[in-house]
Amino acid sequence: MKLSTGKTFFLVLLVMMLLAAAGILKRKHHLDDLKRQAREDSVQQVIVFSPQVESKPHSLALPGDIQGYRDTAIYARSPGYLKEWEVDIGTEVKKGDLIARIETPEVDAAVKQARADLATAKANYDLAKSTLARWKILVRTRTVSEQDLENKEGAEKARKAALDSAEAHLRQLLALNSFEEVRAPFSGTVSARNVDVGDLIQPAPSGRELFHMVESGRLRIYVQVPQAQSNEVRVGMKAEVSVPEYPGRKFEAEVIRNAGALAPESRTVLVELLFDNRDHSLKAGDYADVSFKTKSSGRTVIPITSLIFRGEGLQVATVLNGHVHLLKVVPGRDFGKTMEILSGLDGNSSVIDNPPDSIMENQEVAIASVRKFKAAQ
Repeated sequence: MKLSTGKTFFLVLLVMMLLAAAGILKRKHHLDDLKRQAREDSVQQVIVFSPQVESKPHSLALPGDIQGYRDTAIYARSPGYLKEWEVDIGTEVKKGDLIARIETPEVDAAVKQARADLATAKANYDLAKSTLARWKILVRTRTVSEQDLENKEGAEKARKAALDSAEAHLRQLLALNSFEEVRAPFSGTVSARNVDVGDLIQPAPSGRELFHMVESGRLRIYVQVPQAQSNEVRVGMKAEVSVPEYPGRKFEAEVIRNAGALAPESRTVLVELLFDNRDHSLKAGDYADVSFKTKSSGRTVIPITSLIFRGEGLQVATVLNGHVHLLKVVPGRDFGKTMEILSGLDGNSSVIDNPPDSIMENQEVAIASVRKFKAAQ
């Protein structure tokens, strides 16, 4: 059966409309794909990780300055010339040992003069005393007046005061004379000798240092502890000490004092440790590395590459519901490739690694991958 002309036209028109609709739908799907691809391309792809939270004991390593338990510069008390020295550098001495003799001719002459002055003052006092005794008898017989007696009493008191002054002056000179012998103030090691026989000696403060002594059987180790870790270092705890001259060897010292206040120029607390150095393994003046085994309730560690340095302070970028959330953090110790975070971040955050400089708050991002992060011990 043949179709009529009208039916044929209608069928052709219907086919053309279907073809046109199919083309429009295809172009729409293609346009939607292009828009979706463009939107996906415009979203920043990021790599995230979870911070590591550690609660194990960790080591706090800081530089230390080793000093003798006693460290004293020895000066002269009497002027003169060095007659002889008994010890040289490196000599171990006991408290009270003779280390040098000073020849003091001026002091010796002054002592002789003071002895003569004392003898004169004593003779004058004895005369005034005996005269007063006679006048006390004469006043009873009214041979002399009361006024004359009072004058003699005043003269006797003046002579007594002159005698006391002469005795005090002689004692002072004898004390200076006793300093002709320079003796060790404590048991220790002579670390410096700055004079030789015949040198002119002047007393402190204008004179120069004669010897320097350190007590090296015990050593003090001073460490500046940063404010952030000042509460972790406590009196009584032990520390490991290492010095360059003994590679790989560890010595144990004990914290005995804490300054209790921060130095304003460095914001650190001075801590003192005591080391038993009876075998003289370490030397005063050594530079040391001091390691404290400290405990904390938990520390958060992230890689340095995740930190953002801006005018607002140190920040990290985290991802929350597909958007960036910038967190301000407080840094702790710098371990080189990683950084300790004291506050502002917890272990459940998804932190962006290597964030771009242009990253902004609430920016839409897509997580490209999640990497595992583990801080090096």
